[in-house]
Amino acid sequence: MAQVEATTERVVGADAETVFDALADYSGTRAKLLPEHFSEYEVREGGDGEGTLVHWKLQATSKRVRDCLLEVSEPTDGELVEKDRNSSMVTTWRVTPAGEGKARVVVHTTWQGAGGIGGFFEKTFAPKGLGRIYGVVLDKLAAEVEK
Repeated sequence: MAQVEATTERVVGADAETVFDALADYSGTRAKLLPEHFSEYEVREGGDGEGTLVHWKLQATSKRVRDCLLEVSEPTDGELVEKDRNSSMVTTWRVTPAGEGKARVVVHTTWQGAGGIGGFFEKTFAPKGLGRIYGVVLDKLAAEVEK
């Protein structure tokens, strides 16, 4: 099994604190940012950053659906880490200042991929697909905070 990684980033026209607060708002803003690839969204504990437990199903392809139960932590300032209890998937959101009234958002996801030929295809194609999905999330985030 090989580690699979996907990274997407965007500069958003709002200050880093506003952007981070929107991402950390699992009980409000976050649900509005998710495209059709996400379903069954439910905050089970908390709802604002550290200590949140959130559930969703992520349908990356027509055949691949992940049932995710994510524990949220904030290990450093400007960083949200979502660790899936149901798999090895970990998604890290980093928000840093990027000039006057702007923030850079980087979303990085890793997981242990399958072995064999399936693993080869997963490592080759999954990062691009997940990058497109998180690209939509970042577009929606920008639309939300740039109002």
